[in-house]
Amino acid sequence: MITFVAKQKMADNDSRFAALRWYAKKRLGWLFNTSTFTGNLVVALIATYFFRELGYGDAVDYVFLISCISVGLWISEAIPPFAVGIFIIASLLFGFGTDFLIDESAPVQLYVGTWTSNVIWLLLGGFFLAEGMRIVQLDLALFRFTLKQFGEEPEKLLLGLMLTTALASMVMSNTATTAMMISSVLPLIRGLGKRSAYSKALLTGIPAAASVGGVGTIIGSTPNAIAIGALQERGIHIGFVDWMVFGFPVALLLVYLFYRFLLKTMDIKSVVLNIKDLHQTNGEIDKTKRRAVLFTLIVTVSLWLTEPLHGIPLAGTSAVPIVLLTLLQVMNAQDVRQIPWDTLMLVAGGLGLGIAIVDVGLSDIIMQKVNTLPLPTVGIVLIFGIVAVLMSNVMSNTAAASILVPLGMALPYPFGIAAPLVVAISCAAALFLPVSTPPNAIAYATEMLEQKDFRPGGVFFALTGPAVAFIAVLTWVWLVF
Repeated sequence: MITFVAKQKMADNDSRFAALRWYAKKRLGWLFNTSTFTGNLVVALIATYFFRELGYGDAVDYVFLISCISVGLWISEAIPPFAVGIFIIASLLFGFGTDFLIDESAPVQLYVGTWTSNVIWLLLGGFFLAEGMRIVQLDLALFRFTLKQFGEEPEKLLLGLMLTTALASMVMSNTATTAMMISSVLPLIRGLGKRSAYSKALLTGIPAAASVGGVGTIIGSTPNAIAIGALQERGIHIGFVDWMVFGFPVALLLVYLFYRFLLKTMDIKSVVLNIKDLHQTNGEIDKTKRRAVLFTLIVTVSLWLTEPLHGIPLAGTSAVPIVLLTLLQVMNAQDVRQIPWDTLMLVAGGLGLGIAIVDVGLSDIIMQKVNTLPLPTVGIVLIFGIVAVLMSNVMSNTAAASILVPLGMALPYPFGIAAPLVVAISCAAALFLPVSTPPNAIAYATEMLEQKDFRPGGVFFALTGPAVAFIAVLTWVWLVF
């Protein structure tokens, strides 16, 4: 039997949830949720009333209202996060698919289509891989490998897992990397329990390392490729090695800084881990199934790594684990039901909100205001990074990069080169909500975290991400150009 001992302080004195605990005790939780939902709605309506005075039009005002309500619900947790995703899509369909609120209806296929978007398929493929690894206990094998390299001390093990995740995310999908690494540590986390500070450190540190680790190479994150492609259209070529000159140090620095942040804010030194039994296999493993999962893992990862050669999108190759793991009878219908489908609903809603913000021009309005700020050009570059983080927290970082990169290139030389690169790196630092990034969504899908557990890391990266990107990129641009 595996024994885990964790000494930590309870958070019963957290006054933010005193009312919620009282309502739960009285079995009136529904009243707390209803009043919180109503409060969010009232605040959003008031904000929209003043925003409406600016005269941008009904469509912009409506999307602004939905954005305010959704962000408030995600933060207050008045309803589950996946329900907020459904609420967003339903609201967009009602507003733009009919003429009840807006005079002219518009095609709404883009909003409904988020259910089958590339990110959803990529997430689904990662979930199937993670479940397959769990069934044949490959996740335990990966954990034992990391344990062998970094030892059993909690601090060193945390750093080792974060560095391994970051390096893997530089050459493969951060979604798949997170799914694999989270699966490897789930036995440890479940033994410690969801209240353990060490469990929270692992479940926030690993997805953060996956997201910012992708900054290390051009292929590590989609915003990186967007920035490079846009600059190439202007005749500015930045090669793979060129990017790594500043991207690789930035990725490792952000991972290490967040590691130090976790050590400072969480009491993990007092955690005692007895993990001898993790070196042993729990029960008999079907070797045929294990080989099938290994084969599927190798094929899928190879296709992800060689996308530039075969041209098949990552979402397309994500069908490989779905087909192979069921075809080779590693997973059955009961196993498929274990997939966190509610997480996919959450992500689909976030994508829909991002599309609407772009479609009605709300994002352009925001950036026009930024460009009129009485700041020097170098200050505008930093503002681009900050806006990139804020936008990526409530919408796809790919969409945020697609909006901001062209605007950043309009700045005078050499800031027109620096701004797109700062935007790309800053987009990876959006980690405030479960919906902010697929790695966060995967960690949240374990049901071992609450939304509030992401907030300290989200604030940390919102401050350090743009700042580190700003310094590193401007230094590199001035030295090279």
